Amino acid sequence: RAASGIGELDRVLGGGLVAGSVTLLGGDPGIGKSTLLLQASDALSRERPVLYASGEESVRQVALRASRLGLVSGTLRLMAETRVEAILEEAVATRVSVLVADSIQTLHTDLSESSPGSAVQVRDSAARLVRFAKESGTAVLIIGHVTKEGLIAGPRILEHMVDTVLYFESDPGSRFRVVRAVKNRYGAANEIGVFAMAEQGLKEVRNPSAIFLSRHDTPVPGSVVTVAREGSRPLLVELQALVDEAQGLSPRRVAVGFESSRLALLLAVLHRHGGVSTSGQDVFVNVVG
Repeated sequence: RAASGIGELDRVLGGGLVAGSVTLLGGDPGIGKSTLLLQASDALSRERPVLYASGEESVRQVALRASRLGLVSGTLRLMAETRVEAILEEAVATRVSVLVADSIQTLHTDLSESSPGSAVQVRDSAARLVRFAKESGTAVLIIGHVTKEGLIAGPRILEHMVDTVLYFESDPGSRFRVVRAVKNRYGAANEIGVFAMAEQGLKEVRNPSAIFLSRHDTPVPGSVVTVAREGSRPLLVELQALVDEAQGLSPRRVAVGFESSRLALLLAVLHRHGGVSTSGQDVFVNVVG
């Protein structure tokens, strides 16, 4: 494996990039997909040839972003191109070990006459990149946008073609980002990496438990800290509960970051086996962070 230089990304990948592997990174526009892979490409290029092919921005725009992020290694190869064949020709000519394609929705191949972004074009362009990765041993990283439903845009077969599928997630207004592996042929699925968006790009959050805990000098009623496991990582998570006299005819059951059906089950067990009735009471449960 080749370490990407970003510990949280390596954790999600299973320890780093595998030669000949194809990784698909999906996420909402503007969440930081290009920023993350540009930072990783810069770190990787210090030890091996890396080609970053941007189909969405010009070379100057990417260079300005790299300068803003403080990436000044000077060893990363960059090209602005949307034709897959031209990208692969350059990758072969420069004998790169890692190829980044940003993004699959902007690329097109001569094998298809469909317009860029169409289901057929996305499928054929991805198939061309996958075949190149397997034949040359080059690790390929592909960026993909997601639909309003939160799924990677394009045909569903796209996720079956690649070796690893990562999703970049964030809550609106939050500076924290989570990269989650939903498929990984070379490591464990459901691993997560946590990042914080800062002026200098994405910074690793090495102790994510700090996000999910509020600060109290003394014990507070209605608050409990528990351990949740995400992949191989245990996280300390604080749960807060509030029970109050119902203000209306029907009591409210509100759960934030917690399944409403599980809350209803717990209240039923509490009543049947604990003798504690919450009828006529509003119940609110919240997971911090």
